[in-house]
Amino acid sequence: QVQLVESGGGLVQTGGSLRLSCAATGRTFSSNTMGWFRQAPGKEREFVAVSNWNGGSTSYADSVKGRFTISRDNAKNTVYLQMNSLKPADTAVYYCAARSIGSRVISTTTRWYDYWGQGTQVTVSS
Repeated sequence: QVQLVESGGGLVQTGGSLRLSCAATGRTFSSNTMGWFRQAPGKEREFVAVSNWNGGSTSYADSVKGRFTISRDNAKNTVYLQMNSLKPADTAVYYCAARSIGSRVISTTTRWYDYWGQGTQVTVSS
């Protein structure tokens, strides 16, 4: 059974940092695009960051550009999201996503991804 398990969320003050991890089990995603999305209460799930299979191609939402960094360790089948200079507007449940088919392209669209984690809560206090 394929699973994506996020961890690293929590409560942090404005300006603080968190590092999210997404560990995949059940199959390898070393050839697959993986991304991070988030969903705040009452809002649609939105794109945050994405990495192609080797980290050579990445993309970020304008709202997090310069503050968040996506990276991956294919040997550990894990993707990370380093979040710095956090703001209350970053408060959301953060989800990891993976494409089932190996691909060198990246996408910011939720429906492009086949696997999703259960999410981890990030709360930024003002």
